[in-house]
Amino acid sequence: MRQVGGIADAGTWDAHRAVDRVVLDADDRLRRRIVLTTEKGAKLMLDFAEPMMLRDGDGLVLEDGSIVVVAGQAEALLELTAKTPLDVVRLAWHIGNRHTDVQFAGGALRIRHDHVLEEMAKGLGATVMPVEAPFDPEPGAPHGRDHDHGA
Repeated sequence: MRQVGGIADAGTWDAHRAVDRVVLDADDRLRRRIVLTTEKGAKLMLDFAEPMMLRDGDGLVLEDGSIVVVAGQAEALLELTAKTPLDVVRLAWHIGNRHTDVQFAGGALRIRHDHVLEEMAKGLGATVMPVEAPFDPEPGAPHGRDHDHGA
């Protein structure tokens, strides 16, 4: 089993260098320790001191310097847009008040599909569109990405 020695943040490395790919949903991308199986069948051991949020496009740097790309698995999401910046803030406040994971996607907010939150958003005047896409929610405060990844 190969060891993951660090993470190369998406956009900081040449994706053409990837030797393999691992596809994970958002829940499986927040990990401290896990055995991953790549698309080519290789087993990788990820073992960090604290949980790390892996993002779509990150690279898992292996002990020999090779990189396996992390791909976010498409999930059932709701994309929420609002008419004014104040409406966006209000919508974001209500989502945050329910401790729901959220992704900022351009001018829209993305959340996991949930019929109760869908009705709440519509009631607040939001436009709601179901989408299938990788989900990269904002990390919670304890799991920020401002520390050394070892890469």
